[in-house]
Amino acid sequence: MKPVPTEGAVSSSLAGVGRRAAEVEVDPTTLRVIGGALDAIAKEMAQVLYRMAYSSIIRESEDLGAGIFDVSGREFCESDSTPMHIGSIPAYIRGVNRRLEGSYEPGDVVLHNHPYHGASHSPDYCVLVPIFWQGEHLGFAGCTGHVLDIGGAFPGLSLDVVDVWAEGKLIDSAKIYAAGVRNDHLFQHILDNVRTPDMNRGDIEAMIACCRLGERRFTELLERFGVETVLSAVEKWMDYSERMLRAEIEQVPDGVYRAPDGWLDDDGKNYGKPLKVALAVEVSGSDITIDLTGSAPQVETAFNVPFEGSVLPTCNFAVRTLFLDEATNQDFIPQNDGAFRAVRARAPLGTIFNPRFPASNFARFSQINRIPDLINQALAEVMPERIVAGCSAAVQSLAYSGVLDDDGQYWVYIEVNEGSYGGRCGKDGLDAVDCLMANTRNNPIEELELRQPMLCERYELRDDPPAAGRWRGGIGSVRRWRFLTKTYVGSEGDRRSDPPRGLFGGEDGRSGSIRRNPDGPAEESWPSKFTNSSCDPGDVLEISLPCGAGYGDPLERDPAAVRDDVLDELLSAAEARAVYGVALDPDSLEVDERATAELRGQRGDRE
Repeated sequence: MKPVPTEGAVSSSLAGVGRRAAEVEVDPTTLRVIGGALDAIAKEMAQVLYRMAYSSIIRESEDLGAGIFDVSGREFCESDSTPMHIGSIPAYIRGVNRRLEGSYEPGDVVLHNHPYHGASHSPDYCVLVPIFWQGEHLGFAGCTGHVLDIGGAFPGLSLDVVDVWAEGKLIDSAKIYAAGVRNDHLFQHILDNVRTPDMNRGDIEAMIACCRLGERRFTELLERFGVETVLSAVEKWMDYSERMLRAEIEQVPDGVYRAPDGWLDDDGKNYGKPLKVALAVEVSGSDITIDLTGSAPQVETAFNVPFEGSVLPTCNFAVRTLFLDEATNQDFIPQNDGAFRAVRARAPLGTIFNPRFPASNFARFSQINRIPDLINQALAEVMPERIVAGCSAAVQSLAYSGVLDDDGQYWVYIEVNEGSYGGRCGKDGLDAVDCLMANTRNNPIEELELRQPMLCERYELRDDPPAAGRWRGGIGSVRRWRFLTKTYVGSEGDRRSDPPRGLFGGEDGRSGSIRRNPDGPAEESWPSKFTNSSCDPGDVLEISLPCGAGYGDPLERDPAAVRDDVLDELLSAAEARAVYGVALDPDSLEVDERATAELRGQRGDRE
């Protein structure tokens, strides 16, 4: 079935769709109990998935999502995991419903990964288990997880491929269990077409267990409170989340706020040809639209983005986190469909953020991470106390792979390296952490060395001083791997040509790099993205992640904070003097307040 193109401003919310005819009054205590129970269900589902999964990308990095949804895909609750995974499940459900709506039975298990029918991208498998109550189909328990390999042209990560079919096996709304009966032939066919069948089998079984737990827990909630009370409470929670978000958006004056154009390095094949990212934020009352019109046309590689499965969830995430920051908001505001209703996204068909079928869109994370980064830039003048200076905003994902000589089987390891946040009002940027739309954890070095033919020779903060500002930028990580066997490497990254941008006088951040055999006579600088390059036994690969930008004038930084950076060896005393105008006693490294005042006065007079 050919996908239907999506144009115009689109919301991922399905407000009113699937709503039951009758609602009952729910007292505040019961409402809060049901809200807490929903939150606990989603979190417990995620715990089961990452504890049972076989692959490190799910088990250690927690690259997953889980929650409960109604029959049309409206989200009731979600896990505290990667925002992309959970935010895309409503689109998965819409994609599956176009084929299976009306045919669900108790005991069904559906597997889906088609990026033109809702998937965030094809390696993100989604498992759905329909939830029935007294013969009525009420919704789904759903989860997603990034599996190691889905077949296709290259192991683990496909970039330079011709179309969506070359990415790997597409699974479109397939019932791997029908009315409780497992389809062993279909299951085996799926596993026979990947390089990591044992890992994929374990991950899929973990996803099934996750969803069955969610089905059971939600059914127990219905048994305790009754279906009308539970579903009425869900509606009230969704309406509440919508009200709270809209109230915050209304505080921003109506208008169109445009970010400076961003530039992606290239498409992973046509090197030296940057790709434009244009973004404007339109505020009208309590509605907000993220407009990507003017961004680069779609490309011939996999460096495109599924609109419904990736662009929409990213816009929802960016608006929710900016306007309803859990760290500063004292109210309990659950994440559900209500938080989607005020947000729309616009991306013209045929651009990198809304490609035409059948263009490949496997490698899409560096692009979508630019969306929240540029939203911060666009709203800086009207929301200076909330926004963040330029972040690394480019997840440096790498796929390492090889063939084991003893049995001819592939090993595949997918790594997500840590970037950093920019500074923000009152706080320095976070160091060496996935940022913005990413939320994956790092993998323990000891665990990886036990399982993969690789040795880690360095894993720490970069040597570069942080980007200066009243609140400095965060520092990215640097990692060095030595390969013990012939290894193939694929890379999906960015931010070599367009470093994170400073705000309000803060310094721009630092770009990243990948170097093969660094500091040696055979050193090579590799681009941010490439397809299946090879390393010989003994080769070393060094990956440095971008550093976030500074926020505010460096001369306004607290001298004590500058001194702390010197004591932490992030700055030298000479850099503290030259960049921040802070003079330190050469012996005690205490702040010389008089000399500091003179230095800053002289610098201020010159500027």
